[in-house]
Amino acid sequence: MDPCSYKRYHIHGQDSRQFLEHYFSDKPEMVFGEDTLVFPIRKLINTFSTGCVKGGNLLDLSLGSVVHHLYAACEFFNDIIVLKLKERCILELKRWVDKRTGAFHWGHAAKHHVDIGGTSHQLEDKEIKVRSSMQHVVKCDLEKENMTEPIVLPPAECIISAWLLDVISKDQEDYIRYFKKFSRLLKPGGHFILIGCLGMTYYMVGKDRIQTFGYDENFVKKAVERGGFIIDDCEVQQRTNVSDLTDYKAMIYIVARKEKEL
Repeated sequence: MDPCSYKRYHIHGQDSRQFLEHYFSDKPEMVFGEDTLVFPIRKLINTFSTGCVKGGNLLDLSLGSVVHHLYAACEFFNDIIVLKLKERCILELKRWVDKRTGAFHWGHAAKHHVDIGGTSHQLEDKEIKVRSSMQHVVKCDLEKENMTEPIVLPPAECIISAWLLDVISKDQEDYIRYFKKFSRLLKPGGHFILIGCLGMTYYMVGKDRIQTFGYDENFVKKAVERGGFIIDDCEVQQRTNVSDLTDYKAMIYIVARKEKEL
């Protein structure tokens, strides 16, 4: 494949709805559920159930218009501030938050959450709580010193970043630079929860092939530690499906505590 035919997420964007349909829907042909839905939901429930990760505000910097990774968080944080690079992602997300006609259906993700957590009686309450927590969806610019200019965000007590660093980074230097930029939004002692794909070089959205940065477990753990963090938890799940839509080898989940500012 000619590299010139690849697109970059933060430059060219992607079809927000088709991305969700490919990788996060409940359609029978969607084969990624164990990796993209069940694995992160299980890990997040485990993380928050310890009671060590909680506070007033949580910042979400994640790929596309995904919300399932926030179901566990809404029980432990008063406010969830979501940052998005593209207007299409913001519109897709707000359509779901506001319960508008045509919004993407996340009911299957909510069911995974309550089933894994053993709280099936709270299914309806769960979606209500997530929506009420996500009242701030803000557009950001990665290249500005203050990404949310002119808005100045208060330091977060927790950051969740799911798959975004994979797609905005072109190499190791880029990944480390963006990780440090994200981590500056976090209070000392706060937690950074990182979800990513190992060994991924592309993923498809419709006919568009989106280029990504392929890294391994050793690289990302060193990047986090050198960024001033102590890793409290790290788990890798090997790929469980077969599909030509993307070439990732495994999912990685990291919880790290910010020890110092670099």
